[in-house]
Amino acid sequence: MPPRQDTTPRLPPRGAFPDDFVFGAATSSYQIEGSGFGGCGRSHWDDFAAAGNTRDGADGSVACAHILHWERDLDLVKNAGFDAYRFSFSWPRIQPAGRGALNAEGVSFYDRLIDGMLSRGLLPFASLYHWDLPSSLAVAGGWRERDTAYRFGDFTDIVMRHFGDRLHSVATINEPWCAAWLSHYWGEHAPGMRDLVATARAMHYILLAHGVSLSVMRDYGHGNLGIVLNKEYGEPADGREETLTATRLFDGIYNRWFEEAIFLGHYPADVLALFGAAMPEGYESDMALISARLDWAGVNYYTRSVIELDADESCVGFRCIRGDLEKTAMGWEVYPEGLGFFLRRLSGEYAPGLPLYVTENGMSRDDTVVDGEVCDVERVDFLGRHLGEVLGLLSEGVLVRGYFAWSLLDNYEWSLGYSQRFGLVHVDFADQARLPKLSWHKFREMLNSN
Repeated sequence: MPPRQDTTPRLPPRGAFPDDFVFGAATSSYQIEGSGFGGCGRSHWDDFAAAGNTRDGADGSVACAHILHWERDLDLVKNAGFDAYRFSFSWPRIQPAGRGALNAEGVSFYDRLIDGMLSRGLLPFASLYHWDLPSSLAVAGGWRERDTAYRFGDFTDIVMRHFGDRLHSVATINEPWCAAWLSHYWGEHAPGMRDLVATARAMHYILLAHGVSLSVMRDYGHGNLGIVLNKEYGEPADGREETLTATRLFDGIYNRWFEEAIFLGHYPADVLALFGAAMPEGYESDMALISARLDWAGVNYYTRSVIELDADESCVGFRCIRGDLEKTAMGWEVYPEGLGFFLRRLSGEYAPGLPLYVTENGMSRDDTVVDGEVCDVERVDFLGRHLGEVLGLLSEGVLVRGYFAWSLLDNYEWSLGYSQRFGLVHVDFADQARLPKLSWHKFREMLNSN
């Protein structure tokens, strides 16, 4: 009898990618660190959860207790064979009030964390903002206020002074669409607002913060600077002209607002028409700062939306639904082609010649431990299909320089609490035990295949 063939999905071999292509795993501060440890200040996510806006009232006060277990977590990155670790600085952990005095424990933690990466041969890819805005700034208006952008510039200066010489790469903002539209119009993330005027201001001031931060880092002579944009592909529900127009507006709000501002120095006309007089007075004078030169751009990609007309939606006139494709535990459709679309568009229309990274890509799955293992075959298939899309882009000459899997660990999934598992490593939130899943083992197999 011939031996049974292994039908488990595999990831493409490491040798299929350029020698200098960077593979990494990604996390974010509030989702893993544990805001209740180490003198961390309160963030608007703590407030949002305390007000009953998250599943089971869950917050990130413990999360993965990464601040206590960071050494074994970095060992998981290293032992899988990854080249880099993408992490974020917690603003309230370093500067609890968002201005003024620093928290020595927080500074010390990031000193140890970064040195731990370097001692393991991991490239530190840092993000300065992954949504944990200090509560005091949120109470003062948060991203609806111009001043917040300049307080973020001050925070950038702190990070550069303490850690800048050890950071391989720095992103200013992670997913500005989430920090602005999702949080101020749809109200699904902190601060949970549903107001078009607040949204227009946040959509602009989060990008002003990017520009201010970038300018501060350039003054320090730091290179390898970028921004991380989340992308979602819009598919019209039907072929009517009105639906096509609505889908174009969705793309404008979700994607083109940021692409056109950062790379072309202006906002798309259709979204400006939507915001109208809600835009901050004199916003045009900020566009040169917002569109300053970048060294790279990151794309976070997970799914697509089907755009359907909605007469009950008085402002934008559409709603986002899911179609008939395979879905993750989050209900998100699996559509690798969308990743290719956005990287091609960035490379072709907005930023020719600019190096690009896939800074997040992954799926939520109902992972359970069976006989001491987590056999997340569907995640391996998901990752393999998206990496295959990247290989196709490389063959076309698109300058994709790296890929980061989301996420290293199962973690706090924002308003959904601990109900969704995205990790390559299973976390038991009761005792903080870590268990590498099949997907982690497949990455180790791939990254050591040479």
